[in-house]
Amino acid sequence: MAAQRRSLMQSQQQSWTDDLPLCQLCGVGTAANCMYSPDGKGTQMHPNEDGHFRFRGDDGCFLYGVFNGFDGGRVANFVSQRLPAELLLGQLNSSHSDADVRRILLQAFDVVEKSYFETIDDALAEKANLQSQLPEGVLFHQLSPQNQKLSERLSMLEQEVSGGATAVVALILNNKLYIANVGTNRALLCKSSSDGQNQVIQIGRAHTTDNEDELLRLAQLGLDTSRLRQAGPISGQSSTRRIGDYKVKFNYTDIDILSAAKNKPIIAEPEIHGGHPLEGVSGFLLLMSEGLIKALEAAHGPEQANQEMVAIVAAELAQQSNLEVVAQAVVDRVKRLHHDVFASGRQRAAHCSRHEDMTLLIRTLNYPLADSALTPTQGGRIYPVSVPYSNSQSTSKTSVTLSLVMPSQSTLTNGTNTASTQDEGTPTPSQSPTATLQSTNTHTQSSSSSSGDGGSLFRQRGSQAAQPDETGRVQPYVDFTQFYRLWGADHCDSQSTQGGLGPQ
Repeated sequence: MAAQRRSLMQSQQQSWTDDLPLCQLCGVGTAANCMYSPDGKGTQMHPNEDGHFRFRGDDGCFLYGVFNGFDGGRVANFVSQRLPAELLLGQLNSSHSDADVRRILLQAFDVVEKSYFETIDDALAEKANLQSQLPEGVLFHQLSPQNQKLSERLSMLEQEVSGGATAVVALILNNKLYIANVGTNRALLCKSSSDGQNQVIQIGRAHTTDNEDELLRLAQLGLDTSRLRQAGPISGQSSTRRIGDYKVKFNYTDIDILSAAKNKPIIAEPEIHGGHPLEGVSGFLLLMSEGLIKALEAAHGPEQANQEMVAIVAAELAQQSNLEVVAQAVVDRVKRLHHDVFASGRQRAAHCSRHEDMTLLIRTLNYPLADSALTPTQGGRIYPVSVPYSNSQSTSKTSVTLSLVMPSQSTLTNGTNTASTQDEGTPTPSQSPTATLQSTNTHTQSSSSSSGDGGSLFRQRGSQAAQPDETGRVQPYVDFTQFYRLWGADHCDSQSTQGGLGPQ
């Protein structure tokens, strides 16, 4: 009976949103979890537990979500199927005020979690019944054959009902953006101003014991916040808000650090921000699962993770005309950065032995994509961006070079640091053609190269790699003859006294 009920609800969930059109203004990239062996080879630790959706509703309504599952992907899958049905089947319309939208979002999350717990009611009841039949304190091999079968069934039920998910949901309605966050996923809004500068805004904060507002909420329930700070993960997870996870929702009095709470301390109520007006906004919205955020922070430190992510996305948007390709390329690049730090063996390698599932959703907002008819070098100048391995205990830096394509006549700003590009001419000394990411703890330098300038300096090579000559040297592919000639013309006097420069 329980299996039939779950199967029926699953079939209903799939049909509820089958007719909702997918949004074509966004792209999604994913990567499965991975653990590295000492030789650098990766092994997937468990099936992918992330989930997402991207739908277009009526009246200019768009709904996006990224979900980070744990202890299985059941909750993430359920929420990604059920939540759109609670929001896009007539519940929202253009006449709703900001207060109406927030109320509807709160109700939707509450209904979805209650619906999920209804799907596991039968399994929980069977689990309680089996526990009452098994003798307490008896090891498995000491049980009778019949009780061993009951114990095995009990383990299967435990896996079936365990797990939960964190969520970040974005709603665009009446040209306003609303963000609903539960847990540790992240939403970033990159806004390009009229002068070409990019402003990076993180909407909301992670719900952890590092969040002062969350500590205040838990303190009001009677919990000791100093103990919570020291305890670290609560029941295996760092988030203080989650969807599902019946153990901490219904059995929190059995968890020592939560037992003094007057009410449920771990909740699924979202923190809602908005609506943020999008009229005249040009840029993009990023929804990221915790695994993607943690992978980048593990590789380079948390100080500039938001700016680094935006820079990588901007680089791919300048080169690709397909958002699906862009999102996947960004995830793949973060995955490579994470792996390369582990393989480097340096101090941050200890933080990069594994990463969880990674999901990135990119939604553009009046943001131009690269012209598919042009090559990346025709769409703008290519400036390498050197992202350092941040190490507060060491002054040495090792860099990984990212190829960042900056559109012509635009400016990328990170905080107060601005990089400008020009269509014509050579930058003056006060106009650096480099894109530089800076923070109080890390400083990134990059050198520039322009595919449109000095093209004659590069010698053409054949399709085959250059072969060494009889001395074992490979012919250089950069010809400095013109440089030495021009330099010699301006410094002929000193050249005559010093014997000249360049190859003799």
